[in-house]
Amino acid sequence: MQTPVPEENEHDPSLPPCVLVFNANDPSGAGGLSGDVSAIASAGAHALPVITGTYTRDTAETFDHFPFDEEVVTEQARGLLEDVTVQAIKVGFAGTPENLSAIAEIATDYPDIPLIAYMPDLSWWNEVQIDLYLDAFQELVLPQTTVLAGNHSTLRRWLLPDWDGERSPTARDIARAAGEYGVPYTLVTGIPAPEQHIDNVLASPQTVLASEKFERFEAVFSGAGDTLTATLSALIASGCDLTEAFAEALAYLDHCLDGGFRPGMGNVIPDRLFWAQADLDDSDDADDGLSGPASPLDLPPHDTKH
Repeated sequence: MQTPVPEENEHDPSLPPCVLVFNANDPSGAGGLSGDVSAIASAGAHALPVITGTYTRDTAETFDHFPFDEEVVTEQARGLLEDVTVQAIKVGFAGTPENLSAIAEIATDYPDIPLIAYMPDLSWWNEVQIDLYLDAFQELVLPQTTVLAGNHSTLRRWLLPDWDGERSPTARDIARAAGEYGVPYTLVTGIPAPEQHIDNVLASPQTVLASEKFERFEAVFSGAGDTLTATLSALIASGCDLTEAFAEALAYLDHCLDGGFRPGMGNVIPDRLFWAQADLDDSDDADDGLSGPASPLDLPPHDTKH
């Protein structure tokens, strides 16, 4: 299944494709814009980060969020779009209904650019703010969305709040609910599966398009959703078939989580640059006679080398 990309947005294969990203700054580095940028770069694309505000948080929890005004968000994005040809748009946490309105207005002016929207867990937030934000997202952003992504529990509570069936809603049930707002494809993650596995499903309102099961990690992670959707956006921007991008983005996320690390006392952060780490198993193959590995970082404190 090919996600439609107009000819004027097809990227020159000699250049990295560009992804316009709306998201908040995450000072912990777990997710947010910093997570988006590293994941998009790892997938071979160039991120154009538009900051919508900033969280105050550590690696364990989110304490608050301070949004930018919608004029600031608009000016950042408009300046880029007048200069750079963009192949995909990713929408993360925008912070306010006003920012969502600004993003939706921008997306309306570029209807042929695929828009990947991610709905994070907002349980840390005030209930009134959550309701206002979700209502604005439904009304303004979902009609512009090509792929909606989110955890099963998050999307279920949002899109099927009155679900009273004996069974838990399937990914297709959620995709049908999203389809009522005009979303053609929905990526549902974290679906409980037997034998300590979780399922991840790409669905349309009509059918399940693809699914991938992975063994459940024991650790608690922060930033997995941003990592997955940023990677998916980069692969779509590169012209990948949607189902291929789905499989590759999940495989990348699995490697990131497998190599995850805990920089503080809180949750584990995905290692989005796992592929750049030296393979210690190959160290015995070195035959240059050196007693230790050369390192460009082996410098005196506060010294730099240009």
